[in-house]
Amino acid sequence: MDHFYSFRLRGKRTAWIIGLAFIIAFIAWTQKDAVFSVFNGEEPVALSKGNADEPNIAITFNISWGEERVKEILKQLENEDVQATFFISGEWAERHPDLLEAISEGEHEIGMLGYRYKSYLDQEIDQVRKDLLYAQEAFEKLGYENVNLLRTPHGHFNEEIIELAESLGFHVVHWNVNPNDWENPGTEVIVDYIMKETDNGDIVLLHASDSAKQTAGALETILPGLKNKGYEPVTISEIINQAKANTEIVD
Repeated sequence: MDHFYSFRLRGKRTAWIIGLAFIIAFIAWTQKDAVFSVFNGEEPVALSKGNADEPNIAITFNISWGEERVKEILKQLENEDVQATFFISGEWAERHPDLLEAISEGEHEIGMLGYRYKSYLDQEIDQVRKDLLYAQEAFEKLGYENVNLLRTPHGHFNEEIIELAESLGFHVVHWNVNPNDWENPGTEVIVDYIMKETDNGDIVLLHASDSAKQTAGALETILPGLKNKGYEPVTISEIINQAKANTEIVD
């Protein structure tokens, strides 16, 4: 939607420039988007942040292999009554239906990581399509229909991939806070990074695969710490729904 502003300014040229700059800055601040996305404008987008005016944040986990970390992470979430969003590869879901059920029974949201955890940028678009449909079929066979949240493997995508995903009914979700917990930099490092970098509407990326050895321990401090700072952890769907409710344009 285009906005046009009519105004008259008098005085020296410097005053005119300063006044114009102030008006432009004010307009930019008051018209800011509630949703931050990768690739803007008319192109397909991936959600990377929610409404910056609300204290809701999304804690998300990727799982593509292993089974050792999931239960302890679920326990930490249960202790703090936090509902998270888990992005899971179809291949992992087939191998660990019991853990998938535990995630669902904990009232956590389930999203997809495709079927195989292989970068979509390394595959032809037809291969990407097959991977997405295969993953969708895998979740449906396990009783999880309408899984429409997608995080691409490694977070790799381009406009063509997002457009394909949207045509298949998926909403692509990225992130904007990433402590790289899978590298195991130290529990305190993970905690300090998240507590310092997280703000309203943020989407936090964590991992529940076996490589993330320090994540559960970090959650003991992170979850109550974020709540003490006034943030409210919610699912990605809630982030999306709130963002839509706050982006209505009134003519």
